[in-house]
Amino acid sequence: MISSSGANRDVRRLGVDDVEAVIAIDRAHSGHARRHFFEKLFAAAIARSDEFVCVGIHRGGALRGFAIARILRGEFGREHAVAVLDAVGVEPQSREQGIGHSLMGELIESLRAMGVGSLQSLADWTNHDLLRYFEASGFTLAPRLALERSVGEPLQETSEEV
Repeated sequence: MISSSGANRDVRRLGVDDVEAVIAIDRAHSGHARRHFFEKLFAAAIARSDEFVCVGIHRGGALRGFAIARILRGEFGREHAVAVLDAVGVEPQSREQGIGHSLMGELIESLRAMGVGSLQSLADWTNHDLLRYFEASGFTLAPRLALERSVGEPLQETSEEV
C-alpha cells in the first residue's frame, strides 16, 4: 500500500534506480559506502518481491529517506510471518521533518497488508539516535537474548550433548 502524502512528498517503492541514493544516505550515517550490501539487498528484493518491502520518500525529485524490510515466513517454527528491518536511513539535512515517521508508517501498513504480525530489528546499543527512532516508532525490547560468538576460534570438544 504505497501512497503519496503531500504535494512535495512522494512515498513509493524503491527501485534499482534508487540504489545510488540509498548508498549515499547510508554513507552519511555510517561513514563508509556499503555498496555490495545494498546491491545484494536490491537484487534479492527485485528477484523475490513478495519477501521484501522497500519504501522511499522523495521530495523535490530526490530520495530523502528509505526503509527496507524482509519477510520471514515459518523460520524456526514460527506460525506467523515476521519482518526484519534490514536498513533505514534519512539524509542528514532532512532529519526532524517527519520523514522517518512517514517511512515507518508506510512500512508498517505495507507489512500489515501482507499478513505480517511483527517487525524486528537490531541496533548497536551505543547508537542512541537509532534507538530513539526505534522507541519513537513503537519498538520495545524483544523477549529474547541475542548471543554472539567469534568464528575465529574452533569449537572446543565437549562430552556433553545438547
